[in-house]
Amino acid sequence: MPEHILHHLGPFDVPGFSPRLVRVYVPPRRSHAAPPVLYMFDGQNIFHDEPSFAGGWHLHTTVARMAARGERVPIVVGIDHGGEARIGELSPFPTRMGHGRLEGFLEWMVRDLVPRIGHAFGASSDPADTGVGGSSMGGLAALYAHFRHPYRFGRAMSMSPSLQIGRGALFDWIERQPRPHPSRIYLDAGALEVGGHLLRATASLAQRLAERGYDGQSLKLVAAKRGAHNEKAWRRRAPGAIRFLFGNRRKR
Repeated sequence: MPEHILHHLGPFDVPGFSPRLVRVYVPPRRSHAAPPVLYMFDGQNIFHDEPSFAGGWHLHTTVARMAARGERVPIVVGIDHGGEARIGELSPFPTRMGHGRLEGFLEWMVRDLVPRIGHAFGASSDPADTGVGGSSMGGLAALYAHFRHPYRFGRAMSMSPSLQIGRGALFDWIERQPRPHPSRIYLDAGALEVGGHLLRATASLAQRLAERGYDGQSLKLVAAKRGAHNEKAWRRRAPGAIRFLFGNRRKR
C-alpha cells in the first residue's frame, strides 16, 4: 500500500560522525495543517525487521493503523545509529568507551536534518508538534535532546532509558535545566529489566519531574510488569506513547 512506503534519505555527511541513512514514513493526511513529526534514534530498529539486530518496531504499520482510525499521528523519522560507535554517539556524558558525543550529533540534527525534513515533507516546525524518541541509549538521548534543544523538540519519548550512564548524571543535569515550554514527556521501563533497577530509576526520574510541576497532561510513566529490554517490548508500548505525545495537542 502506498501509505506504507518508506523514503530513504542520504547517507548524509555528519561532521565528526560516519555517514548516516535516514528513513522517513509519512502517514496518510486528513488535514491540510502541517503534520507533527517524531525523530527516532536507532533508525535501523524503527520500521522493518531486516536492518534490525532483533526485529523492527514496524512503526510505519502502527502509525498507519492509528491514522486510519482518525488518530493524530506524526511523520516518523528514523535516524540510523553508527554501529559499534552507537553508545558514544548517543551518550551526552563520558562512558568507559570514551567521551560522550551526543552534543555534536544533536547539532547536526537541529541545524541540518530538522529543516530538511520540514522542507521536504511539510512537517510542522512548532516544538509542540515535534518529538524526539528512542529506547535504551536512544531513550537517554531523547530526554537530553528535549531539555537541551526545547525550541526544537517539545515532546520526548523515552523508553527504558539508560539512566545509569555517567553514574546517573542525567538526574542532576536535568535539575539544572529550566523546564522546557512546551514539554510533554513519556517514560517507561519494564520490571524485568536489570532486576527491576531500571524501572525504579525511571520512576525516580518521573517523581523528580512531578516535583517540578509535571502533571498527568505533561508526563506519563508506564511501568510494564512483564516488560523486558528488547524491541518486542518497545514495539508493544509504542502506540500508547505516540498517542500520549501527539493525540490531543494542548494549547501553549
